[in-house]
Amino acid sequence: MSTTAKKRPPLRRPDAVIATQREARRRRLTWIISSAVAVIALVVLYAVFSTSPAKNTSSSATSYDVGSPGIGKTAPAFTLAASTGKQVSLSDFRGKNVLLYFQEGLTCQPCWDQITDLEKSAAKVKAAGIDQVVSITTDPADLITRKTHDMSLATPVLSDPGLKVSKEYGANQYGMMGTSRDGHSFLLVGPDGTIRWRADYGGAPDYTMYVAVDKLLADLKAGVKS
Repeated sequence: MSTTAKKRPPLRRPDAVIATQREARRRRLTWIISSAVAVIALVVLYAVFSTSPAKNTSSSATSYDVGSPGIGKTAPAFTLAASTGKQVSLSDFRGKNVLLYFQEGLTCQPCWDQITDLEKSAAKVKAAGIDQVVSITTDPADLITRKTHDMSLATPVLSDPGLKVSKEYGANQYGMMGTSRDGHSFLLVGPDGTIRWRADYGGAPDYTMYVAVDKLLADLKAGVKS
């Protein structure tokens, strides 16, 4: 007489194993969502800070504010570390027309494209009566030096990490990062150290970070003439 084999009950996983697997799945899902959010954020930042100059020459570039100190005032003196490896002072340009360009710094590629285009338009810049362009930003000197080398820029870029000079010129009132960085400000300082022209393009609501060279020089010529 044969015996009927008894069926074994299905194996049940311990509750602890089930809980561990659920936690692992939850963590994987959280990691995927976090990674997706990070990628989207990077794409947005890249779009904001790497926009080409052509896309930044909107109607906002047709107007500008004039901050303080303004035309006719004595330009505040300064001595700052430069991308050239030396200290640069405003007094070094006594007897010349120097265009000071306050800009947002390493996070603003259009700001550096502005310097590139000014260098490419050196003949036009000279014809406008500008003897020297000097840029000032709030990033550390070593990082500025590396950036200028990477982009093969000859324009001296000065480091003002404490914003002392930027605040004296009121140039940190026009950037999209609040008052912690400079905006997009230009000041023409004459041979006698007097401000001959000023244009603060970087203010709200458009936060212009690039101005076409021809537009910039046209504004300068009109401002100096008036």
